Amino acid sequence: MSHRKRVLVFLVALVAAYCGPSVGVALAEPGKITLDRPGDREFVRDEAHLLTPAEIAKITQIGDKLLTEKATPIIVVTIDKMANHGGEGMRIETFANLLFDQWAVGVAKVNGQDWNTGILLLVSKGDRKARIELGDHWRHDQDKLAQQIMSEQIVPRFKQGDFPGGILAGVEALDKMARGLTLPAPAHSSTGSTGGASGPPQWLVIVLGIVGIVTIISLIRSGSGGWAWIGWGLLFGLIGTILYQMLSNSSSNSSGGGYSGGGFDGGFSGGGGATGDW
Repeated sequence: MSHRKRVLVFLVALVAAYCGPSVGVALAEPGKITLDRPGDREFVRDEAHLLTPAEIAKITQIGDKLLTEKATPIIVVTIDKMANHGGEGMRIETFANLLFDQWAVGVAKVNGQDWNTGILLLVSKGDRKARIELGDHWRHDQDKLAQQIMSEQIVPRFKQGDFPGGILAGVEALDKMARGLTLPAPAHSSTGSTGGASGPPQWLVIVLGIVGIVTIISLIRSGSGGWAWIGWGLLFGLIGTILYQMLSNSSSNSSGGGYSGGGFDGGFSGGGGATGDW
């Protein structure tokens, strides 16, 4: 090799050694998840193609209503594998946490008050893992409920290959969690449908039956002037009290109502949530 070539090779090697690390950082961007954020009022990024347009529309309807009424977005993300999006060798907890903060899921403040109640549901089909990641406001207070939703609503359906059903059931249950309502019955105790309607409470059926029997006996013995109407008065009083409490609870949980912004407004994860696999 001539002297000129040796000099040229040396200069190339020197430039590569100087620029190489910075170029490598720019390409790999460690800690950055390569997923584009949805639009402000979009709630689904279905990269794994697990959902139909109708199912996405259903999730969007639930998410839009909750965001408006509670300033709380539920964002659903499905992917084939974390490794395809910068998560090679990464735990799903770390992946979800990074994605949550990168997208700024949730509303940081409402009317000047700290809020940050965003919710992320991540499903990595190829890794056979799912994660519910919660905004900082929730801290770890709702971890138990999140794990209940994961274990009772999502994973059982995923094990049966019903990914749309698991995701929809998970979103519906997370919506109830965000509103402070009772969670749906576990998937294995239902008939397989997602979020099916339940009948009247058993205690109400029993009370109505007793009052009905007493009324019939009173009418037979004393006619319309009997004492059974006292029972009906007490029953309607009880129902009125229950309705009043329900309305009061609904009113107390309606803070944040009328929010018209997007679901990515400065939120960040508090590290709480739940993980599941199948």
